[in-house]
Amino acid sequence: MSKDTADKVVGAIKRGLDDAKDALHEGKHRTAAEGERGRRELLGDEMTLGEKAGSVVNEAKNRTQAEIDAAKRKLRDHT
Repeated sequence: MSKDTADKVVGAIKRGLDDAKDALHEGKHRTAAEGERGRRELLGDEMTLGEKAGSVVNEAKNRTQAEIDAAKRKLRDHT
């Protein structure tokens, strides 16, 4: 096997591992975001205004992090 071929194989494996890691992180963040939404739906009026605001911010943060992980995979696939 030539060095060029070996480098391509190693690169493909590394991209696959990086994609898997980012997919796992994306799923974790999306699950956390849905958990925040569910928490607000479940607790509703029992939550203070500050708790609701904090939950909304946490949901937005997790959704943003999930989108970043998805974008990393898409970018990596196009290079």
